[in-house]
Amino acid sequence: MRICTTGRKRGRTGLWLLVSMMLIVPVSAQKASPAEYWKSLSEPEKVAFVNGAYATLVKLKAHHQHEVKKQYVYDPNWVAPYYIERFYEIIDEHLSQNVGYNLDIITQHMDALYANYDNRNIPLIDMLRIVSVSQDGDQQKANLLLLQAQRKYRP
Repeated sequence: MRICTTGRKRGRTGLWLLVSMMLIVPVSAQKASPAEYWKSLSEPEKVAFVNGAYATLVKLKAHHQHEVKKQYVYDPNWVAPYYIERFYEIIDEHLSQNVGYNLDIITQHMDALYANYDNRNIPLIDMLRIVSVSQDGDQQKANLLLLQAQRKYRP
């Protein structure tokens, strides 16, 4: 009987090792920086990402506006508070008006910014905002956003 018990313990140890390896490998694989992830995408995938982010932000803003209007439709004295206006301004900063449908411009500028080591940990959505603000002609604000992101997401 001892032989069977020892065999079971070895089997459990092997199973435990296999399960722990399956859990450790995906966690270690997720340590790639946003820049490494961005560089791993093909050009069509990058354009699709930017297009999806733009579509999501537009839909989010439209849905929020609809819900706010629905909630306060019967109050003629209601004025939107500053935080709602600021929320819409921030969403609009993520969407470049000057680029139009040529999203390749956004992806190329993101490529250029992610080529700098100091920018490698800046999340994709933050980088999209920086590039969009820059493309809309507000270089000073774009530089300020970039410096803040570099400080916040140091490599």
